Amino acid sequence: MRKLIFILFLLVSAPRFFSCSGESNETVIAVIPKGTTQVFWQTVHAGAIKAAKELNVKINWIGTEKEDDRKQQITLVDNQAMNRISGIVLAPLDNMALRRPVKRAVQNHIPVVIMDSGLKDSEDLTVSFVATDNREGGHLAGREMAKILGGKGKVVLLRYQEGSASTENREDGFLETLKEYPGIEVVSDEQYAGSTTATAQQASENLLFRFRDAKGNLTIDGIFCVNESSTYGMLQALRRQRLAGSVKFIGFDASPPLVEGLKQKEISGLIVQNPFNMGYLSVKTMYQHLKGEKVPKRIDTGVVFVTPENMNTPEMKELISPDLEKWLSRH
Repeated sequence: MRKLIFILFLLVSAPRFFSCSGESNETVIAVIPKGTTQVFWQTVHAGAIKAAKELNVKINWIGTEKEDDRKQQITLVDNQAMNRISGIVLAPLDNMALRRPVKRAVQNHIPVVIMDSGLKDSEDLTVSFVATDNREGGHLAGREMAKILGGKGKVVLLRYQEGSASTENREDGFLETLKEYPGIEVVSDEQYAGSTTATAQQASENLLFRFRDAKGNLTIDGIFCVNESSTYGMLQALRRQRLAGSVKFIGFDASPPLVEGLKQKEISGLIVQNPFNMGYLSVKTMYQHLKGEKVPKRIDTGVVFVTPENMNTPEMKELISPDLEKWLSRH
Protein backbone atom coordinates (compact mmCIF):
# COMPACT_ATOMS: atom_id res chain seq x y z
CA MET A 1 0.00 0.00 0.00
CA ARG A 2 2.80 2.41 0.91
CA LYS A 3 4.54 1.60 -2.36
CA LEU A 4 1.35 2.41 -4.33
CA ILE A 5 0.93 5.74 -2.53
CA PHE A 6 4.57 6.63 -3.24
CA ILE A 7 4.16 5.88 -6.96
CA LEU A 8 1.01 8.02 -7.13
CA PHE A 9 2.88 10.84 -5.39
CA LEU A 10 5.65 10.70 -8.00
CA LEU A 11 3.17 10.79 -10.86
CA VAL A 12 1.35 13.82 -9.48
CA SER A 13 4.59 15.62 -8.62
CA ALA A 14 6.49 14.85 -11.83
CA PRO A 15 5.88 18.24 -13.52
CA ARG A 16 7.49 19.96 -10.56
CA PHE A 17 10.69 17.92 -10.78
CA PHE A 18 11.17 17.36 -14.49
CA SER A 19 11.15 19.69 -17.48
CA CYS A 20 9.92 18.71 -20.97
CA SER A 21 13.50 17.69 -21.75
CA GLY A 22 13.49 15.22 -18.87
CA GLU A 23 16.22 17.02 -16.94
CA SER A 24 15.73 17.92 -13.31
CA ASN A 25 15.08 21.58 -12.46
CA GLU A 26 15.94 22.78 -15.97
CA THR A 27 14.64 26.16 -17.09
CA VAL A 28 13.26 25.87 -20.63
CA ILE A 29 12.09 29.01 -22.46
CA ALA A 30 10.21 28.72 -25.76
CA VAL A 31 11.14 31.54 -28.16
CA ILE A 32 8.57 31.93 -30.94
CA PRO A 33 9.46 34.54 -33.62
CA LYS A 34 7.25 35.78 -36.44
CA GLY A 35 9.26 33.68 -38.88
CA THR A 36 12.54 31.83 -39.23
CA THR A 37 13.90 32.65 -42.68
CA GLN A 38 14.68 36.36 -42.55
CA VAL A 39 18.06 37.61 -41.34
CA PHE A 40 16.28 39.75 -38.73
CA TRP A 41 14.91 36.66 -36.96
CA GLN A 42 18.17 34.76 -37.31
CA THR A 43 19.82 37.66 -35.49
CA VAL A 44 17.15 37.56 -32.77
CA HIS A 45 17.91 33.84 -32.47
CA ALA A 46 21.64 34.54 -32.03
CA GLY A 47 20.91 37.01 -29.22
CA ALA A 48 18.61 34.51 -27.52
CA ILE A 49 21.32 31.85 -27.69
CA LYS A 50 23.84 34.21 -26.08
CA ALA A 51 21.47 34.88 -23.18
CA ALA A 52 20.74 31.16 -22.79
CA LYS A 53 24.47 30.35 -22.62
CA GLU A 54 25.14 33.04 -20.04
CA LEU A 55 22.17 32.14 -17.86
CA ASN A 56 22.49 28.36 -18.22
CA VAL A 57 18.96 27.86 -19.53
CA LYS A 58 17.59 26.02 -22.55
CA ILE A 59 15.62 27.68 -25.36
CA ASN A 60 13.20 26.03 -27.76
CA TRP A 61 13.41 28.12 -30.97
CA ILE A 62 10.31 27.40 -33.07
CA GLY A 63 8.54 29.52 -35.64
CA THR A 64 6.55 29.59 -38.85
CA GLU A 65 8.24 29.72 -42.24
CA LYS A 66 5.87 32.40 -43.52
CA GLU A 67 5.14 35.57 -41.60
CA ASP A 68 1.41 35.39 -42.31
CA ASP A 69 0.63 31.96 -40.87
CA ARG A 70 -1.34 33.06 -37.83
CA LYS A 71 -3.00 29.67 -37.42
CA GLN A 72 0.32 27.85 -37.17
CA GLN A 73 1.72 30.36 -34.68
CA ILE A 74 -1.35 29.94 -32.48
CA THR A 75 -0.79 26.18 -32.57
CA LEU A 76 2.87 26.64 -31.63
CA VAL A 77 1.96 28.74 -28.59
CA ASP A 78 -0.69 26.24 -27.49
CA ASN A 79 1.67 23.29 -27.92
CA GLN A 80 4.45 24.89 -25.91
CA ALA A 81 2.03 25.76 -23.12
CA MET A 82 0.85 22.13 -23.05
CA ASN A 83 4.49 20.98 -22.83
CA ARG A 84 4.73 22.84 -19.52
CA ILE A 85 7.85 24.77 -20.38
CA SER A 86 9.04 27.48 -17.99
CA GLY A 87 8.05 30.49 -20.07
CA ILE A 88 7.28 31.76 -23.58
CA VAL A 89 8.89 34.63 -25.49
CA LEU A 90 6.61 35.54 -28.41
CA ALA A 91 6.69 37.91 -31.38
CA PRO A 92 2.98 37.84 -32.32
CA LEU A 93 2.05 37.77 -36.00
CA ASP A 94 -1.25 39.45 -35.24
CA ASN A 95 -1.95 41.87 -32.40
CA MET A 96 -5.43 40.42 -31.82
CA ALA A 97 -5.37 36.78 -32.99
CA LEU A 98 -2.61 35.81 -30.54
CA ARG A 99 -4.32 37.23 -27.46
CA ARG A 100 -6.38 34.11 -26.81
CA PRO A 101 -3.49 31.57 -26.92
CA VAL A 102 -1.37 33.89 -24.77
CA LYS A 103 -4.22 34.13 -22.27
CA ARG A 104 -4.52 30.33 -22.21
CA ALA A 105 -0.79 30.00 -21.54
CA VAL A 106 -0.92 32.50 -18.67
CA GLN A 107 -3.96 30.72 -17.19
CA ASN A 108 -1.83 27.55 -17.23
CA HIS A 109 0.82 29.43 -15.22
CA ILE A 110 3.18 29.85 -18.19
CA PRO A 111 4.46 33.47 -18.16
CA VAL A 112 4.80 35.27 -21.51
CA VAL A 113 7.21 38.00 -22.63
CA ILE A 114 6.18 39.78 -25.85
CA MET A 115 8.96 40.90 -28.19
CA ASP A 116 9.16 42.98 -31.38
CA SER A 117 5.45 43.50 -32.07
CA GLY A 118 2.76 44.40 -29.60
CA LEU A 119 -0.27 42.44 -28.45
CA LYS A 120 -3.42 44.52 -28.03
CA ASP A 121 -4.56 45.20 -24.45
CA SER A 122 -2.07 42.73 -22.99
CA GLU A 123 -0.05 44.78 -20.49
CA ASP A 124 -1.76 43.19 -17.49
CA LEU A 125 -1.53 39.75 -19.10
CA THR A 126 2.16 39.58 -19.99
CA VAL A 127 5.46 40.00 -18.13
CA SER A 128 7.09 42.61 -20.37
CA PHE A 129 7.24 44.02 -23.90
CA VAL A 130 10.77 44.01 -25.35
CA ALA A 131 10.92 45.86 -28.65
CA THR A 132 12.03 48.73 -30.79
CA ASP A 133 10.05 51.91 -30.34
CA ASN A 134 8.52 51.38 -33.77
CA ARG A 135 6.59 54.62 -33.88
CA GLU A 136 9.85 56.46 -33.20
CA GLY A 137 11.43 54.40 -35.99
CA GLY A 138 8.74 55.74 -38.31
CA HIS A 139 9.27 59.28 -37.01
CA LEU A 140 13.00 58.92 -37.68
CA ALA A 141 12.32 57.74 -41.23
CA GLY A 142 10.02 60.71 -41.79
CA ARG A 143 12.56 63.23 -40.49
CA GLU A 144 15.36 61.75 -42.58
CA MET A 145 13.19 61.62 -45.70
CA ALA A 146 12.27 65.28 -45.25
CA LYS A 147 15.94 66.16 -44.78
CA ILE A 148 17.03 64.25 -47.89
CA LEU A 149 14.28 65.85 -50.00
CA GLY A 150 14.90 69.34 -48.68
CA GLY A 151 11.36 69.53 -47.33
CA LYS A 152 9.53 69.07 -50.63
CA GLY A 153 8.58 66.33 -53.05
CA LYS A 154 6.23 63.41 -53.66
CA VAL A 155 6.57 60.30 -51.51
CA VAL A 156 5.09 56.80 -51.46
CA LEU A 157 4.79 54.48 -48.46
CA LEU A 158 4.72 50.71 -49.06
CA ARG A 159 3.04 49.05 -46.07
CA TYR A 160 3.74 45.50 -44.84
CA GLN A 161 0.56 43.58 -43.88
CA GLU A 162 -2.54 44.18 -41.81
CA GLY A 163 -2.47 43.10 -38.16
CA SER A 164 1.30 43.55 -37.70
CA ALA A 165 1.48 46.04 -34.83
CA SER A 166 5.19 46.79 -35.22
CA THR A 167 4.99 47.82 -38.87
CA GLU A 168 1.70 49.63 -38.40
CA ASN A 169 3.40 51.82 -35.78
CA ARG A 170 6.25 52.54 -38.22
CA GLU A 171 3.77 53.50 -40.91
CA ASP A 172 1.82 55.75 -38.55
CA GLY A 173 4.99 57.41 -37.25
CA PHE A 174 6.24 58.12 -40.77
CA LEU A 175 2.95 59.68 -41.88
CA GLU A 176 2.62 61.71 -38.66
CA THR A 177 6.05 63.26 -39.17
CA LEU A 178 5.52 64.12 -42.84
CA LYS A 179 2.41 66.11 -41.89
CA GLU A 180 4.85 68.62 -40.40
CA TYR A 181 6.27 69.29 -43.87
CA PRO A 182 3.67 70.99 -46.10
CA GLY A 183 6.00 70.77 -49.09
CA ILE A 184 5.92 66.96 -49.02
CA GLU A 185 2.94 65.12 -50.51
CA VAL A 186 2.27 61.45 -49.76
CA VAL A 187 0.82 60.27 -53.08
CA SER A 188 0.30 56.61 -52.05
CA ASP A 189 0.04 54.93 -48.66
CA GLU A 190 -2.55 52.21 -49.24
CA GLN A 191 -0.48 49.45 -50.85
CA TYR A 192 0.64 46.36 -48.90
CA ALA A 193 3.78 44.37 -49.70
CA GLY A 194 2.67 41.07 -48.16
CA SER A 195 4.74 38.66 -46.11
CA THR A 196 7.38 37.53 -48.63
CA THR A 197 9.98 39.17 -50.85
CA ALA A 198 8.15 37.77 -53.88
CA THR A 199 4.85 39.45 -53.00
CA ALA A 200 6.74 42.60 -52.03
CA GLN A 201 8.50 42.75 -55.40
CA GLN A 202 5.22 42.32 -57.28
CA ALA A 203 3.52 45.01 -55.18
CA SER A 204 6.52 47.31 -55.71
CA GLU A 205 6.50 46.85 -59.49
CA ASN A 206 2.79 47.63 -59.60
CA LEU A 207 3.36 50.72 -57.49
CA LEU A 208 6.26 51.97 -59.60
CA PHE A 209 4.25 51.46 -62.79
CA ARG A 210 1.62 53.89 -61.46
CA PHE A 211 4.20 56.63 -61.04
CA ARG A 212 6.08 56.64 -64.35
CA ASP A 213 5.65 59.20 -67.10
CA ALA A 214 5.51 58.60 -70.86
CA LYS A 215 9.31 58.44 -71.01
CA GLY A 216 9.50 55.87 -68.21
CA ASN A 217 10.84 58.29 -65.59
CA LEU A 218 9.54 58.20 -62.04
CA THR A 219 7.23 61.03 -61.00
CA ILE A 220 7.93 60.48 -57.30
CA ASP A 221 10.89 61.65 -55.23
CA GLY A 222 10.92 59.35 -52.23
CA ILE A 223 9.99 55.80 -51.15
CA PHE A 224 9.72 54.33 -47.65
CA CYS A 225 9.39 50.58 -46.95
CA VAL A 226 8.73 49.39 -43.43
CA ASN A 227 10.53 46.04 -43.00
CA GLU A 228 13.25 43.83 -44.46
CA SER A 229 11.17 41.90 -47.00
CA SER A 230 9.32 44.94 -48.35
CA THR A 231 12.60 46.87 -48.64
CA TYR A 232 14.26 44.05 -50.55
CA GLY A 233 11.22 43.59 -52.80
CA MET A 234 11.27 47.29 -53.66
CA LEU A 235 15.03 47.21 -54.29
CA GLN A 236 14.61 44.31 -56.72
CA ALA A 237 11.75 46.08 -58.50
CA LEU A 238 13.81 49.27 -58.88
CA ARG A 239 16.71 47.27 -60.26
CA ARG A 240 14.50 45.36 -62.66
CA GLN A 241 13.07 48.60 -64.03
CA ARG A 242 16.53 50.20 -64.10
CA LEU A 243 15.47 52.86 -61.63
CA ALA A 244 17.74 51.98 -58.68
CA GLY A 245 19.48 55.12 -57.43
CA SER A 246 17.10 57.46 -59.26
CA VAL A 247 14.83 57.99 -56.24
CA LYS A 248 15.45 58.63 -52.55
CA PHE A 249 14.76 55.30 -50.90
CA ILE A 250 14.62 54.58 -47.16
CA GLY A 251 14.10 51.05 -45.89
CA PHE A 252 13.78 49.32 -42.54
CA ASP A 253 16.09 46.61 -41.14
CA ALA A 254 19.36 45.25 -42.51
CA SER A 255 20.39 42.09 -44.36
CA PRO A 256 23.38 41.41 -46.65
CA PRO A 257 21.44 42.34 -49.84
CA LEU A 258 20.17 45.56 -48.26
CA VAL A 259 23.63 46.46 -46.96
CA GLU A 260 24.98 45.95 -50.48
CA GLY A 261 22.22 48.21 -51.84
CA LEU A 262 23.22 50.82 -49.28
CA LYS A 263 26.88 50.48 -50.28
CA GLN A 264 25.97 50.98 -53.96
CA LYS A 265 23.83 54.02 -52.99
CA GLU A 266 20.73 52.39 -54.42
CA ILE A 267 19.30 52.81 -50.91
CA SER A 268 19.59 56.24 -49.28
CA GLY A 269 19.36 54.94 -45.73
CA LEU A 270 18.14 52.13 -43.49
CA ILE A 271 16.30 52.42 -40.21
CA VAL A 272 18.04 49.68 -38.25
CA GLN A 273 16.88 47.95 -35.09
CA ASN A 274 18.99 45.87 -32.76
CA PRO A 275 17.51 42.37 -33.16
CA PHE A 276 20.45 40.71 -31.38
CA ASN A 277 19.78 42.85 -28.32
CA MET A 278 16.06 42.11 -28.64
CA GLY A 279 16.60 38.35 -28.52
CA TYR A 280 19.12 38.65 -25.71
CA LEU A 281 17.01 40.94 -23.51
CA SER A 282 13.78 38.98 -24.12
CA VAL A 283 15.30 35.75 -22.78
CA LYS A 284 17.10 37.55 -19.96
CA THR A 285 13.89 39.34 -18.93
CA MET A 286 11.97 36.06 -18.82
CA TYR A 287 14.76 34.45 -16.76
CA GLN A 288 14.75 37.34 -14.27
CA HIS A 289 10.97 37.05 -13.91
CA LEU A 290 11.21 33.30 -13.31
CA LYS A 291 13.78 34.00 -10.58
CA GLY A 292 11.29 36.30 -8.85
CA GLU A 293 12.96 39.57 -9.85
CA LYS A 294 10.95 42.64 -10.81
CA VAL A 295 11.33 43.56 -14.50
CA PRO A 296 10.27 46.65 -16.50
CA LYS A 297 6.94 46.42 -18.35
CA ARG A 298 8.51 48.04 -21.43
CA ILE A 299 12.10 47.69 -22.69
CA ASP A 300 13.25 49.73 -25.69
CA THR A 301 15.97 47.97 -27.69
CA GLY A 302 16.92 50.99 -29.82
CA VAL A 303 16.86 52.21 -33.42
CA VAL A 304 19.34 54.16 -35.60
CA PHE A 305 19.64 55.56 -39.14
CA VAL A 306 22.40 54.00 -41.25
CA THR A 307 23.61 55.74 -44.42
CA PRO A 308 26.29 55.10 -47.06
CA GLU A 309 28.37 57.69 -45.22
CA ASN A 310 28.29 56.16 -41.71
CA MET A 311 27.83 52.44 -42.50
CA ASN A 312 31.52 51.61 -41.98
CA THR A 313 31.80 52.99 -38.47
CA PRO A 314 32.36 50.25 -35.83
CA GLU A 315 29.00 50.93 -34.16
CA MET A 316 27.03 50.63 -37.40
CA LYS A 317 28.99 47.65 -38.72
CA GLU A 318 28.13 45.69 -35.60
CA LEU A 319 24.44 46.34 -36.24
CA ILE A 320 24.28 45.70 -39.99
CA SER A 321 26.80 42.85 -40.23
CA PRO A 322 26.56 40.83 -37.00
CA ASP A 323 28.59 37.63 -36.64
CA LEU A 324 25.65 35.23 -36.53
CA GLU A 325 27.70 32.11 -37.19
CA LYS A 326 29.51 32.65 -33.89
CA TRP A 327 26.26 31.86 -32.06
CA LEU A 328 24.06 29.88 -34.46
CA SER A 329 26.77 27.28 -35.15
CA ARG A 330 26.87 26.41 -31.45
CA HIS A 331 23.19 25.73 -31.12
